Amino acid sequence: MAFDITDRGDTDRGDIERTDTDRSDTDRGDTDRGDTDRGDTDRGDTDRSDTDRGDTDRKALRESQMRGLDALDLGSSTPPMAHAVWRATWPKLAALALALGLWQVVAMSGWKPSYDLPGPAPVFVELGHQLVKGGFWTAVGVTMTRGVVGFVIASVLGLVLGVLVARSRILRAAIGSLITGLQTMPSIAWFPLAILLFQLSEQAILFVILIGAVPSIANGVIGGVDYVPALLVRAGRNVGASGLSLYRHVVLPAALPSIVSGLKQGWAFAWRSLLAGELLVAIANRPSLGQFLTQSRELSDTSYMIALMIAILAIGIAVDAVFSGIERGIRRRRGVVISG
Repeated sequence: MAFDITDRGDTDRGDIERTDTDRSDTDRGDTDRGDTDRGDTDRGDTDRSDTDRGDTDRKALRESQMRGLDALDLGSSTPPMAHAVWRATWPKLAALALALGLWQVVAMSGWKPSYDLPGPAPVFVELGHQLVKGGFWTAVGVTMTRGVVGFVIASVLGLVLGVLVARSRILRAAIGSLITGLQTMPSIAWFPLAILLFQLSEQAILFVILIGAVPSIANGVIGGVDYVPALLVRAGRNVGASGLSLYRHVVLPAALPSIVSGLKQGWAFAWRSLLAGELLVAIANRPSLGQFLTQSRELSDTSYMIALMIAILAIGIAVDAVFSGIERGIRRRRGVVISG
């Protein structure tokens, strides 16, 4: 009996030990699985973090590329001021040097006597003398006043006429070709009629300026209105614009580049018409550049004549530079690339 009790006790202790061992193995398994789960969770978090970081890097790269494209399209990389001035100036200086060189070569060739065709040196000496005389600047003031007044009136008439013709099919059919025909007609051809109508007066010069400039400005307005996108016009009508408000807020702003080009061309026609008029119409106590040109021809003073021609050319270039600056500003505000 004692042997049986001892065996049973040993058996029970063995069972207890096996039970503890199994429980320990189970605990270790659970712990290992927990560690595995945590490891998987950590790896998942790491993978998500790497994915997020990759997405962020790709997004930053795309934004950088877009900024680069925007800078390329809009020309936002601004060169140094000195470099920009030199880049804009040297072609003009090169052209001027070439023209002066050719002029000097022709003058030295003996093709014409020096009193008929002087070289650049005596002409610029004469121009310097004229620049310090009060009479020269008085003549410049009279000529510029006539030109500005005539151009302002021509601009108003041309803008109104252009809008009316652009809006009305009947007017376009009636006078559209006539406007183009008037633009191609030389201004000097109108002076006999102008003198008959207004005699030798300021009105005769103004009449010829208007005949020369109004058609050019009107054609600029008509062309600009014709090229306004129909989608833009429909969008304006959808927000309630119609009639004059549609033209004021939608059509004319969209046609502004062509209108400015027409104004620029109108000034060129006005300036040419003005000088042609001053050559033919001399008004007492109203000295002008055209009148001085006539006097230099009558006196056979070629150096004085060419000096006046250079002054007229310089004024025309200066006014053209103003219009070119306005055109560049419009293109820049509208995001149009300005090359070089």
